[in-house]
Amino acid sequence: MIDLYYWPTPNGWKITIFFEETGVPYRIVPVNIGKGEQFTPEFLKISPNNRMPAIVDPDGPDGKPISIFESGAILVYLGEKFGQFLPREPRGRYEVLEWLMFQMGGIGPMFGQAGHFRRYAPEKIPYAIERYTNESKRLLRVLDGRLADRPFVAGDYSIADMATFPWVHAVDEALGGFGETPHVARWVATLRARPSVERGLAVMKDVRRPAEMSDEARSILFGARQFAGR
Repeated sequence: MIDLYYWPTPNGWKITIFFEETGVPYRIVPVNIGKGEQFTPEFLKISPNNRMPAIVDPDGPDGKPISIFESGAILVYLGEKFGQFLPREPRGRYEVLEWLMFQMGGIGPMFGQAGHFRRYAPEKIPYAIERYTNESKRLLRVLDGRLADRPFVAGDYSIADMATFPWVHAVDEALGGFGETPHVARWVATLRARPSVERGLAVMKDVRRPAEMSDEARSILFGARQFAGR
């Protein structure tokens, strides 16, 4: 049984989708990021960057427990361990990895910044909103071009899709829809129709983000608590 330190966010959904797709047994260990549970000494031992998700596998590569943080690294580890959704053949493997890195280095950070400056920044900064919104739309167009002649990001369904989908599937709310990216729209609909994806998104779905963020939560997520020394 693998422990998944989790909160229902796009990065958390990546891992629940993998587990639901494969049927690998896992146990949810909630990390309430709005209450600062990501800063506890116990959690920092397995995730030094105070970010979830993280996993603890009691049966690591050498038969001993192993902890892994960073969602991309977790997906690679799980894909390798269970031999699913990550090709062993080098050419296919690196194709998946490059698109996984595209999500980790591009779509995740840029979509996150676009969302932050649109919704959570204490003041509306037009330059920041425009910059991150435009870059997010550009990345969507790159993804659309990639999907123009294949059903999934790396050809076959893989951890690259599991990593990218949680950040993209709600983009119609944040960035104005998929009108300019029809191939992305088709891909999103295909993944939404997978029961395992639906189950992955449903984990702890009863936890709702409040409409108005409290001052304490804002400090924890974006302010003094976030930037304090560890």
